[in-house]
Amino acid sequence: MSKWTDQLPEAARDYIGNRRVDEVECVIGDIAGVARGKAMPAAKFAKQTNYFLPNSIFLQTITGEWADSPFDAFTEPDMILEPDWSTATAAPWTADVTLQVIHDAKDQQGNLVAYSPRNVLRRIVSLYAAQGWKPVVAPEMEFFLTARNIDPNQPVIPPMGRSGRRAAGKQAYSLSAVDEYGKVIDDIYDFAEAQGLEIDGILQEGGAGQIELNLAHGDPVRLADDVFFFKRMIREAALRHDCFATFMAKPIAGEPGSAMHIHTSVVDTKTGKNIFAGPKGVETEAFNHFIAGMQHHMSAAIALMAPYVNSYRRYVPDFAAPINLEWGRDNRTTGLRVPISSASARRIENRLPGMDCNPYLGIAATLACGYLGLMEKKPARPEFTGSAYIDNEDIPVNLGDALDLLDEDEALKEVMGPDFIKVYDSVKRNEYKEFLQVISPWEREHLLLNV
Repeated sequence: MSKWTDQLPEAARDYIGNRRVDEVECVIGDIAGVARGKAMPAAKFAKQTNYFLPNSIFLQTITGEWADSPFDAFTEPDMILEPDWSTATAAPWTADVTLQVIHDAKDQQGNLVAYSPRNVLRRIVSLYAAQGWKPVVAPEMEFFLTARNIDPNQPVIPPMGRSGRRAAGKQAYSLSAVDEYGKVIDDIYDFAEAQGLEIDGILQEGGAGQIELNLAHGDPVRLADDVFFFKRMIREAALRHDCFATFMAKPIAGEPGSAMHIHTSVVDTKTGKNIFAGPKGVETEAFNHFIAGMQHHMSAAIALMAPYVNSYRRYVPDFAAPINLEWGRDNRTTGLRVPISSASARRIENRLPGMDCNPYLGIAATLACGYLGLMEKKPARPEFTGSAYIDNEDIPVNLGDALDLLDEDEALKEVMGPDFIKVYDSVKRNEYKEFLQVISPWEREHLLLNV
């Protein structure tokens, strides 16, 4: 093998085997988590140490429009993108031997670009490292398989299963329901193996055609990379079998939404011990402070965890989604849940992020709120017992309100990075403005002749 392929992870080298690599996709996630970049012949890639893209890709909205630059004299300069070889992985759905490599965004002076979402997450992890801590996360991915939807004016419907019937809802944990679209699941497993991605488990969720995929715990940046890769790969697996995979927060009316629950613990780098567990396994002050940080700052961070107008349709009572920031032990109605575990594995599950969020930003925002709690050392509210579907004052009701709360939280803005927040705010306010210009079917049905 040539020199550059010697740097590849084992899974990528196994995928290549004795074959010639045809193409390399140089990718970076934008504000939405969309994979952007360049594809090039492997022979050309082998001769380059970096390539260039304009930094304006971080001002592109989900509709493809361009948000206003928050910076003076913005001339759309090129960024230097350098490959992170540890991320190199197969693109096994392609006809040729193709690799994907995530790249780091730097400016022309060699500094990390502050508003690249992957760099934002690295910034938060470095704040923990400066305190002698190492955050550990475990994401859960929920998504829907749906029938192909090529007309946006038509509602999304469940896919046809192998039985010839459409997938049914209210079948949580049913193995038979998963078997209905077993060929898609088989491809997901095969693709994951080829990419060297670890799956901790797959199960049927409560929605019609809704699946949950769990990932093993580990380093925040690596796990965010994995979610980034999984979202692309799952879409490709679905398309092979004449259906769509969607990570939209609420794609089907009357069905539960899709979340990206994030389990978090923090390890002392010197001792290797979980700082949430003290002698004899007792819960520590750090555990309480981490929860308090989430309760004090998560209302502002919702703008990062629920990034679209559709995201707020998920926060409704009795649809397996939280509506506030209460915390409880083994209580799935609270926004912050402490699962049953050994003391060494004690963790806090953030149930607020939607699966539509950028995985780098969802994890970064979770860790940022917890970090602020550890530094501020405020007490958490008392544990909530019983059903928490009673009060939703903690959570903004729309994207505009969420962005206003983010703008007001100076501590969170400083931790996430002021330049990043400026870019994010510009992109999201542009998207929200575009949405408000669209007249919905509900408005035409009920207002056209009645008001």
